[in-house]
Amino acid sequence: MHWQTRRFRIDLDRPRVMGIVNVTPDSFSDGGQHAEAAGAIAHCKRLVDEGADILDIGGESTRPGAAVLDDEEEWRRIAPVIQDALSLGVPLSVDTCKPEVMRRALEAGVDIVNDVQALRRPGALEILAAHDSAGVCLMHMRGDPSTMQGLTDYADVVAEVAQFLGERAARLREAGIAAERIVLDPGYGFAKQSEQNLQLLREQERLLALGYPLLVGWSRKKTLGDVTGKPVDQRMPASIAAALLAVSRGARILRVHDVAATVDALKVWHAGDGPGALFADNSGIKNSGGRSQ
Repeated sequence: MHWQTRRFRIDLDRPRVMGIVNVTPDSFSDGGQHAEAAGAIAHCKRLVDEGADILDIGGESTRPGAAVLDDEEEWRRIAPVIQDALSLGVPLSVDTCKPEVMRRALEAGVDIVNDVQALRRPGALEILAAHDSAGVCLMHMRGDPSTMQGLTDYADVVAEVAQFLGERAARLREAGIAAERIVLDPGYGFAKQSEQNLQLLREQERLLALGYPLLVGWSRKKTLGDVTGKPVDQRMPASIAAALLAVSRGARILRVHDVAATVDALKVWHAGDGPGALFADNSGIKNSGGRSQ
């Protein structure tokens, strides 16, 4: 199993860690910490040093009730970070649902579009289809950040998430986007109550029947606070536990804030599979010419 992206072919035989880079003043757990370009660039370099396989750079918060940015402001925030991070030797993902931001990011050289709205905005699918190799992550969410928490009525949350993701992936295939470019995200915390998130985790393997790799984002989510009673800045152990559960149930990419701790946890988890299972770097991520990065 692998994920084909613009510059890199990512081997998913072992789980990969996607480090979160929020260039925002208002993200739910780290808003303001890397809001300026210099701080965000330094954060990118630190995450790579800690073992991140992929960097996910976003300029607009998707927390419930977050303010909506115009295209120009979102691009202003992330453009200098993307420009610098392109030299770090790992795949870059842009976390955006705006077609114009996607277009500019792809023109700048990013490898992956990570869209919480699964390319449903007018023009988004066409922009990705016009590119011959960029990877994409399609996430399940109802509504948008301002309305999603009022849209949590499901008869069977796992079946409905699977249906949505399967339909979106099929739409991309119809547009000429190869299956190897697509990964799916069940959208933990997006238009789902805590028990629905936990049901999705318990039955996450049902999503594997769709035939695509799974990317998941449990890091510091509210559900973990509901389970543990801990505030957002004390949820790292719970985040790692959820990440390992997700991996054990088929997830191949973990989108996380705490890269170093997650990498260490995965090393121990992977070593338990038997002799020869140790890993310590991002081997298995190759550029388009086949040279390991």
